[in-house]
Amino acid sequence: IIWRCYQCAGQAGTVEVLDELKGLGFKEATRSGISIGIIDMVVPEEKKGELERAYAEVEKVTKQYRNGVITDNERYQQVIDIWTHASDNIADALYRKLEHNEGDKLVNPLYLMVDSGARGNKQQIKQLSGMRGLMAKPSGDIIERPITSNFREGLSVLEYFISTHGARKGLADTALKTADSGYMTRKLVDVSQDVIVFEEDCGTVNGITAEPIIENDEEAASLASRIYGRVSGEKVTDPVSGKVILKVGQLIGEDEANKIEELGFERLKIRSTLTCEADRGCCQKCYGLNLASGEMAKIGEAVGIIAAQSIGEPGTQLTMRTFHVGGVASSSFKQPIIKAKNAGTVVYKDVRAVKDANGNFVALNKKGSIAIRDKDGLELESYNLVMGSAISVPDGETVKKGATFVTWDPYNVPILTEKPGKVEFRDMIKGITVQSETDKETGKKGMVVTEHKEDLHPQIVIVDKKTSEVVYSCSIPVGAHLSVKEGASVKGGAQLARTPRKIAKTGDITGGLPRIAELFEARRPKEACTIAKIDGEVSFGPNVRGKKKVIVTDMDTGEHADHLVPMGKHIIVGEGDFLHRGDQITECPVSPDDLLEACGAQALQEHLTNEVQRVYRLQGVEINDKHIEIVIRQMLRKVKITEPGDTEFLWGDQIDRTTFKKANEEVVAQGGAAAESEPVLLGITKASLETESFISAASFQDTTRVLTDASTIGRIDYLRGFKENVIMGHLIPAGTGFHQHRDTEIEFTVEEPEPKKEEPEDDMDN
Repeated sequence: IIWRCYQCAGQAGTVEVLDELKGLGFKEATRSGISIGIIDMVVPEEKKGELERAYAEVEKVTKQYRNGVITDNERYQQVIDIWTHASDNIADALYRKLEHNEGDKLVNPLYLMVDSGARGNKQQIKQLSGMRGLMAKPSGDIIERPITSNFREGLSVLEYFISTHGARKGLADTALKTADSGYMTRKLVDVSQDVIVFEEDCGTVNGITAEPIIENDEEAASLASRIYGRVSGEKVTDPVSGKVILKVGQLIGEDEANKIEELGFERLKIRSTLTCEADRGCCQKCYGLNLASGEMAKIGEAVGIIAAQSIGEPGTQLTMRTFHVGGVASSSFKQPIIKAKNAGTVVYKDVRAVKDANGNFVALNKKGSIAIRDKDGLELESYNLVMGSAISVPDGETVKKGATFVTWDPYNVPILTEKPGKVEFRDMIKGITVQSETDKETGKKGMVVTEHKEDLHPQIVIVDKKTSEVVYSCSIPVGAHLSVKEGASVKGGAQLARTPRKIAKTGDITGGLPRIAELFEARRPKEACTIAKIDGEVSFGPNVRGKKKVIVTDMDTGEHADHLVPMGKHIIVGEGDFLHRGDQITECPVSPDDLLEACGAQALQEHLTNEVQRVYRLQGVEINDKHIEIVIRQMLRKVKITEPGDTEFLWGDQIDRTTFKKANEEVVAQGGAAAESEPVLLGITKASLETESFISAASFQDTTRVLTDASTIGRIDYLRGFKENVIMGHLIPAGTGFHQHRDTEIEFTVEEPEPKKEEPEDDMDN
């Protein structure tokens, strides 16, 4: 309402409305006389039934574990899952009950406070009169026995004792993380402080493609929200009427953004600071709307510092978040089924599937997806498939609305065979590569692949029963539990082994802040995955120096790239799969440097933006993409010389992108050979220390080193950024101090009143 008011009535009108709103709020709050008492905390009747159901399910899972059907790890995962669901169901029942308030015409004060958003949230109500839920140990693991009581009923001594973990963790976290978050903000400010809006339009034709973000088959950010306030990089016309909705270089307002989404556009090219070609800072068109004023960013505006504050400030809020909940663990598992929302024909896309003993089709690759189309071939819905999904409907067959047609095991990643045959083990040596683990409680034995130093590569091969030829082989990663015995005969799609998916830990921003630091510092993950260097088809070569050789061949050009994968790693692609460059070959986090090398700057920017957004989105914090883009632009502003040409650069020099461009233009103008370079990704700390201003770098970190280096080479600081001007006591080059406005002189013109003096003289003459 206030935003609409600001758009219609301007600043003065909005101020009045806000003042009246405040008056109204205080008046009504005083009159309502909301109080809170212990009777307002109603415990829902459904709670008892939910708990009994959950205990029964846990008992069932424990029985399976005792019979040796599942491992301890799987049992733990499933128990936590059961309790998470039970806790959520109780919370929903409670919320419904508070809302309904037993048909009373009065409103429950607790519900009123939470529903209006004045105080508290559903999580806290759940603890007051639902159930307290699962708690985390100090190590971050979840304790599998939940606290079934709530604060209204009171906790038992043991439950109270478990709760204290969370409370203490909350206090310690708050103290430590506030400092971390502050340091993060400081680093961000330092890296992006010299991004100022320098010109109106840099004239670039490049841009980035914006599309909606899909997470867990749900839209996390719509296209409209991602393109609002940006400048369009392409012309958009209404496909039906042919009317132009957007011109190239037009600012996308709220109406245009919604219109484009209504017309069903999936993606749109927009201008971005990432592709801005301004020599210093960025230009108005590439930045777009200044979200504080709702107008186009003005020249001389310090958009870099705004960006740093926008990313850094929620960090402090997020760190406090742990404190309120007191370490209650919630780990929402995605339901391991896909139900058809519409009736239609099932279509497999890039799915390598094999029929198993139960008549289901089992997906063997990770990249596949499944869609439902109507009679006319229009796609109604589409889902990405998890490796090992069992699809009950064959390709091209019809499915009814509401039918479950895909299921998978949410706790394990299966390793499956494509071909039927007899199982043989290779390099599976007891005590070296595999160990038999006897479960202490059940006494059942199982084989697990272990880490080893030998040059051995545990594999399961399937041989043809008649010819004894090897028809299928797969290497088994460390930590996998074997599901078959040697000599057994298996059918296609049978499970050979399974590796447990990651164990549920509490997803706090505590995990989030270090993750954001890791992304912005461009650190290489400890176990980085191998990614495809070119587009093409997968084949496997002979092992090299104890590593598996994965070859990707481009079928059109015949070009091929070899990828060496350590033996213990689980390869998620199969023979004959088609990969795009940048696709993962093994299951691990992606290293930003590898991604930059394989796919270039654009793909890396997209990856970093999405990863940072994901961490904040988990906490329900919205940050506009343009802020993150500014920081990433600063991380990618250096290039590394690969071929000096006729320039004065040396091989391997790291040069600022603009300097490199200018030097090349000069050399080419004189008829010389231009230098060649590749982009370099620097972490924000390193990027801050490599700025062109040594005064700014010295005020950030490593003061003595920066100053001695600068004096040795005899560097000159042109005082173009903020920090160096503040240190020197000059006016900062932003706002009215921007160089365009500095030389503006105000002249007073006092010529207009003169004609008025003449009139009385005329009267006198008359």
